[in-house]
Amino acid sequence: MHPAREIRGNASSLLEGTRIALGVTGSIAAVETVKLARELARHGAEVVPFASPAALDILHPYALEFATGHEPVTELTGQVEHLVGVKGEVDAVLMAPATANSISKTALAIDDTPVTSLVSTSLGHVPVIVVPAMHEGMLDQERTRQHVDTLEDEGAAVVDPELEEGEAKMASIEAVTETVIRELGPGPFEGERVLVVNGSTIETIDEMRVVTNQSTGRTGAALAREAYRLGADVDMWFGHGHVDLPETVPRERFVTVQDLVDLAPEAAAYDWVLVPAAISDFQAKPSDGKLPSGEDQVLPLEPTPKVLPELRAELDGGQRLVGFKAEAGIDEDDLTAKAARFRKENRLEAVVANRLEDVDVDDTRVHLVTDAATTPIEGSKEAVARRVLQTLHEEV
Repeated sequence: MHPAREIRGNASSLLEGTRIALGVTGSIAAVETVKLARELARHGAEVVPFASPAALDILHPYALEFATGHEPVTELTGQVEHLVGVKGEVDAVLMAPATANSISKTALAIDDTPVTSLVSTSLGHVPVIVVPAMHEGMLDQERTRQHVDTLEDEGAAVVDPELEEGEAKMASIEAVTETVIRELGPGPFEGERVLVVNGSTIETIDEMRVVTNQSTGRTGAALAREAYRLGADVDMWFGHGHVDLPETVPRERFVTVQDLVDLAPEAAAYDWVLVPAAISDFQAKPSDGKLPSGEDQVLPLEPTPKVLPELRAELDGGQRLVGFKAEAGIDEDDLTAKAARFRKENRLEAVVANRLEDVDVDDTRVHLVTDAATTPIEGSKEAVARRVLQTLHEEV
């Protein structure tokens, strides 16, 4: 079995059964396409490579063949290889990296390489994803911008480059892969804006010490990633946590509960507000300096402002507010009963409730409580997040 087939589906089945034509052009970032092709395969895709002559000055055809299990198309023959999109033989076309030269040629319908011919003929037939990579000075040229805009106007999804060291570097493997999944996915959240409030708050005790809640931020990260994959425009407010956040999701930081209260008016811009954050219920009156070590201390605690009511007050235009509730040492009937009361008290469209004993590193079990039903959902955090979002969209 070819190595590309051995890894297929190792990460997920989100691209299972899909064929993706990967068009490689002559940027130095072409060397990253071996990793990109294999990452797409890990999500289940079969990748069919195309390469421009300039790309072959940088990357040997054998490298693409190793990465995909297919000999790359390096010239067009009587087999009309470039018409795979028109004929429905692939599910998507990915031009990565896309140089200024290839972008401009494609926008002007100059089909003089296997890649430009592939992309220009595929527009309007299958999803096309363009991943620019060039010197920043080239990207800044008005004509280049116009050509990028032309491709977007014709239906292409453009993955913005990373601007660094005077270069418009190709977006990360993660960002490109997530965009491919998004473009090929069911997209029930397409056109909708989702805010995920994630991580824990931190309240000051003195200038050295704080009180906080335990939270890795993994649940919120999974929800944000899956919402993006399902077509949403996603933002995140993030406090404290220990998790790799999705690169496709912009984020704004908060520290205290009061920070969240101050941010609350901005929530009105979203269609969905999901709040898996571990928000402190108590705060201490901060002490000046540092409390002495080795002495008994009494720390009077007072309640913090309640964030969900603050958010609810801002969401008066039909937006959906989803709360999260964690409990310990109770059975599932009590858990769902508490979640139902919590939903009504805070005027929430739904609550995702779980018992702490049902959470481990890899898997979790939750109950999604809406006005319509209570739905148990279990699996990996990513699978649970996806099912929660899909059920929310169906029921709320």
